[in-house]
Amino acid sequence: MNLANLQGLIIPLGFLAIFYFLIIRPQQKKDKKIKEMRNNLKIGDDVITIGGIHGKIAKIKEDIITIEVGADKTKLSMARWAIGNIVNKSADEN
Repeated sequence: MNLANLQGLIIPLGFLAIFYFLIIRPQQKKDKKIKEMRNNLKIGDDVITIGGIHGKIAKIKEDIITIEVGADKTKLSMARWAIGNIVNKSADEN
């Protein structure tokens, strides 16, 4: 392999490295954090679904989560992956 062929590979490899560190790696970290959050859900946690529904977890069965919403505590069953966020209780108190 001569030097000219090697120089032709430097730019594409550089772009791949930049693409990996700016796009792929941060997305993998975010996905891992969300998966960990969903695996650590427990009864009584206040959550927000990916559809924007606020509620409190009443029951957990494998991949089905039942949350209570509203003043009359209506129960909604949904998939575990539909939980978007756990509401930070310390932020609500401030």
